[in-house]
Formats: sequence, structure tokens, C-alpha cells
Amino acid sequence: MENLPEVVSREEWLAARKELLAEEKELTRLRDRVNADRRRLPMVRVDKPYTFEGPDGPASLLDLFEGRPQLVVHHFMWMYDIDADGVEHPRRSGCSSCSSAADQIGRLRQLHVRNTSLAAVSRAPYPVLAAFRERMGWTFPWYSSAGGDFNYDFHATVDERVAPVQIFHRSAAELAEAGTPWTPDMRGDWPGISAFLRVGDEVFHTYSTFGRGIEEFHNGYPWLDLTALGRQEEWEEPKGRARPLGLQVGGPAMRLPDEYDV
Repeated sequence: MENLPEVVSREEWLAARKELLAEEKELTRLRDRVNADRRRLPMVRVDKPYTFEGPDGPASLLDLFEGRPQLVVHHFMWMYDIDADGVEHPRRSGCSSCSSAADQIGRLRQLHVRNTSLAAVSRAPYPVLAAFRERMGWTFPWYSSAGGDFNYDFHATVDERVAPVQIFHRSAAELAEAGTPWTPDMRGDWPGISAFLRVGDEVFHTYSTFGRGIEEFHNGYPWLDLTALGRQEEWEEPKGRARPLGLQVGGPAMRLPDEYDV
């Protein structure tokens, strides 16, 4: 560890802390405004009869609400091997980054008492998901969307042969304009979160986010951001404070949750 914080008196620390507190309050007010604008977004009626596979057999999107008016879906990426004919074969384990987020989903009662359900959805067959869920010791609901359009329609799986390309809310043309043109190597699952609202028996899509929009649910970031060493990632300031661990999303040292020696 280098470039550590300056050691000062308690009084000097308090003065500096109050300066930072002003910035934190500004950020809190901005977050409140963004959250309000998010709630003001229009919504889209979901008319397609999606079918999922869960522990009790087939389920509809309405079933995933478990009788509550709101549903948050964790689009959990799965890993596949592709044979010479281009056929995907699901592996026995999921994406390590999505597993990092899933490993922090605890009891859902604080969501449930606020009229909200949460479920993960992946394209892999349900028996594969169930076995991995048991291995990880997770208890949140997890459903398979294998064979259906759900992942493609909500851009959690991107394949121009199935549906028009959209990544991070950008079309293929917009991706090219931004300097990240679409290529077939980008086909496959992408992590994300979507929110839905139920009004009677009608379901509406209200929100989706991808990329850094889901980082608060990864790796304990909100906790780490409170510490002097932070996330211990290469890009963080001040430089040289801590050795980068390579544990960022997609990082070389990221493992499945039960593979860390801690």
C-alpha cells in the first residue's frame, strides 16, 4: 500500500469529513431526482405469452410476480460451449460476474414487504440452473427461459440472427457510430436487470439497465466504496493506493463464489 491518507487530528478529520459530506448530500439529491425520473418513465405492455420453467414446472411471466404488483428480474448470463455446427451446449456453471451479484442476494423479505418480487432468469435448461443454485446455496427464485424469446426481446441475449441487435440500449448503427461496432463475436448473453409492473392481470415493462447500471449489485461495491482502499481496481484514484486485485467484473482473478480461498 502506498499513497495512503494523511494522518491528522480528529478535529482536522472532522473538518475534511464535513467538506465531503456536502458533496455526498449533493449526490444524494441528484440520485433522488434520477430515481424520480426513472419512476416517471413510460411503460410498455407485455403482450407476448412468455413461458418459463421453474421448480414447479411451466410458469408464465405473471407467475414470477408471486401475486405481488412489482417484479425485478436479474438477467443471469450463462456459459456455453459451441460445437462445430454452431450448436450451444450449456456448461455446468454460470457466469462468474453474474454469480458475484447473485451471491449477494439474501433474504427477499425486505422486497416482499414492499410489494416486490425478485427472480433470476437464464437461458440454460432448468435442471442445470437448479443444480448450480444448490451448489451455491442460493435461495432466490430462478427460472429458465430456454427455447423462448424472453431473453432476446429484453436484450439479455443478443443475436442478430434471432432479433435486431441492441446492446446498452444502442442499435447496431448506434454502436458503430460510438466506435464499438457489432460483430458476431458479441453474440450471446449479456447481464442486466429489468423491472416489471402488474396491473390486474396485465404486465408492463418499466425499466432495464445494463453495464455499469448494475454494478451496485456486484462484488459488494457499495460497501467497498466507503473504505480507504476502495474496490482495489486499476482505474481508481488516488493511484498507487492499493494493489489491483483483478476482481472487477470480468477480471482475470474473478472466480465462482465457492472457489475463493477465504
